[in-house]
Amino acid sequence: MAKYNLKINGKARQVDVDPNTPMLWVLRDSLNLVGTKFGCGMAQCGACTIHLDGNAVRSCVLPVSAIGKSAITTIEGLSEKGDHPVQKAWLEHDVAQCGYCQTGQIMTATALLKNNPNPSEADIDAAMSGNICRCGTYLRIKDAIKSAAKTSNAK
Repeated sequence: MAKYNLKINGKARQVDVDPNTPMLWVLRDSLNLVGTKFGCGMAQCGACTIHLDGNAVRSCVLPVSAIGKSAITTIEGLSEKGDHPVQKAWLEHDVAQCGYCQTGQIMTATALLKNNPNPSEADIDAAMSGNICRCGTYLRIKDAIKSAAKTSNAK
């Protein structure tokens, strides 16, 4: 076990965990931030996506020992009231069906729009290609991203 000082959702947090513990489990089990979901455990589905210094990363394969001083943002830290432009677009376009993958989808989409506020369809396809939706709401996801890009500068 080792102690780690982490910056999560703008707050300093300390955990005492094995250095190889994936951030997914640090978030869920040690910090009770359960919005980040476990999907495949192999970084293939995108359900566990968080932001590391603003970039979308898979938390299921990211050991806590690799975080250093980087800032982590989870779905809980995206917006206190759930009113981030991407979250609003998700509701407007009725994206979620079962909803399980939506945290990862939203986190990937917000990272895309932060780095590319006016993405092309090809840009959206490329950024979102690693996120699996078993309900098949891909067209609504794409529409929501386009809508969020038009209505604001996504954070």
